[in-house]
Amino acid sequence: MTLPVEPTKPFAPIAEAIADVEGVDPEVAAGEGSVPEAFVQALAEERDEVKPRELVIICYSGDLEKTWASLILASTAAASGVPTKMFLTFWGLQTFVKDEKRITGRNWMQRMLSFMQRPGISHRKLSKMNFLGMGPWMMGRLAKQYGVAKPKELLEAAQALGVELMPCQMTMDMFGLTRDDMIDGMGEPVGAATVVELLSNGAAPLFI
Repeated sequence: MTLPVEPTKPFAPIAEAIADVEGVDPEVAAGEGSVPEAFVQALAEERDEVKPRELVIICYSGDLEKTWASLILASTAAASGVPTKMFLTFWGLQTFVKDEKRITGRNWMQRMLSFMQRPGISHRKLSKMNFLGMGPWMMGRLAKQYGVAKPKELLEAAQALGVELMPCQMTMDMFGLTRDDMIDGMGEPVGAATVVELLSNGAAPLFI
């Protein structure tokens, strides 16, 4: 004679584990014949509470191709819902000076630096094959031919998508730059400690 066996409830171990962690009644969490509703609800709430990991792009180069790449990544990340910040330091900060500013700085050394490396996003040079401006001109022609957005267009898109631009206070002081020299929409100047804090809190770094 075979003794009757009490049917087991599906997902009972999972339900009990969730009940233990979430404080849900095990009898309610165990459900009957399907994935427990409390289990599904707990996962949904956890998903809603999880914030996407921030991206911090550290721009320290003013070269055209690196500026281009950093803005493509920033605008793409922001469009994908990733909170994105750009920390602008050294030559990378000069990219975000207003195009119409020709000479910046307070003393002769700062002015000489801006004279030798004209600031502004429309005046970037290639790190290789610049050819006195012929290289950037060819890159611009190729971008137009193949439908690639130019750096200035990408910058406008990035700002519209909420990318935060963080100028480096140390670089502004060293180059003699003021807030009036910088493009509209720049955030407050910050220091290296701010970037370190962001990275310590889980932000993903990207150096360009």
